[in-house]
Amino acid sequence: MCGRFTYRYTWSEIHALYRLTTPPSNLQPRYNVCPTTTINTVIARDGQNELTPMRWGLVPSWWKKKAKEMPATFNARAETVAEKPMFRSAFKRTRCLIPVSGYYEWQDTAGGKQPYYFTRRDGQVITIAGLWDEWKDTETGEPTKSCTMIITAANDFVGEVHDRMPVILEPAGFDGWLDRSSGIELLTPAPNDLLVRWPVSKRVNSSRASDEDATLIDRIELATAS
Repeated sequence: MCGRFTYRYTWSEIHALYRLTTPPSNLQPRYNVCPTTTINTVIARDGQNELTPMRWGLVPSWWKKKAKEMPATFNARAETVAEKPMFRSAFKRTRCLIPVSGYYEWQDTAGGKQPYYFTRRDGQVITIAGLWDEWKDTETGEPTKSCTMIITAANDFVGEVHDRMPVILEPAGFDGWLDRSSGIELLTPAPNDLLVRWPVSKRVNSSRASDEDATLIDRIELATAS
């Protein structure tokens, strides 16, 4: 799964990467992005790519209850995304790209869950395949855009920590994903040499850890077994 991530990219980086047509935005670094918060996504509209804020945790258009009554939908499994009622409509008609700088994953150890930070080896933005939908809030009547990240089986490198990983797309796959000319064939594990990782403080285990705390991604030294 992917349940926490970071932003450290600049507007110029993502403007060039996604050929954005939206006006420049003052992007602030975030180091502990959690489900149900607002995140950046890239969608295609009339042949142009736009940066669009969305709730992380997809609420399908047909949902009749409150958003807080939604089951966890911040991740969608690649193996079932085309068939699951929560995601299949969005898979067919509304897809997005989710830019992140890195993400956290947790390894079960004798001393508890140890977080690791994963980021690209080349320092570039990680682009995660996503889906989105628009729902009318049953309490306010306001339209709400929301999204989910697609996850797949871990490659061997990520598998040393966790058995799942986000689907990471390269630029050659962006257009095909957004215009739906490509499909499940893109939803595969990334190459083993794409990412690097290091252990980080367990402070990130708490969703209350500050979004502004850049030390959350600092490498720590793990205690060796005696």
